[in-house]
Amino acid sequence: MSSRHHIDDFMRGRIIGKIEEGRKITDVAREFDIAHSVVSRLWKSFKTTGICSRRHGGGRVRSTTPAEDRYNVLSAKRNRRTTAQQVANQFLAASGKQISRKTVARRLRGGGLYARRPVVCVPLTRQHRTACLQQLD
Repeated sequence: MSSRHHIDDFMRGRIIGKIEEGRKITDVAREFDIAHSVVSRLWKSFKTTGICSRRHGGGRVRSTTPAEDRYNVLSAKRNRRTTAQQVANQFLAASGKQISRKTVARRLRGGGLYARRPVVCVPLTRQHRTACLQQLD
């Protein structure tokens, strides 16, 4: 038996053509060195759908494209203090597409940016520090 994982569309068409000629599934499977079950499933699928090509693209649809992910990472890198929620809000304003804070955090993590959580305290400026030191005196 052959060790191929998928049969290309051209080979599928040839197999279907042989069966439509009136050849037996077993003979076609032997000729192409493919398991009988594979040819049988291909023939059954062809009879129900009318096409012999594979269906691509199973799985869940992503909410953002790779280009949008790069845009979010770039905007987060421009202002390192923004939270994931703020990045999501900026993206909504720019594209009109709403994405969740968790999605933004996951995409930023893919871009190497971590810990986009809400800021707990306001970072002190030089004036804040001098005012605090003057109060201690």
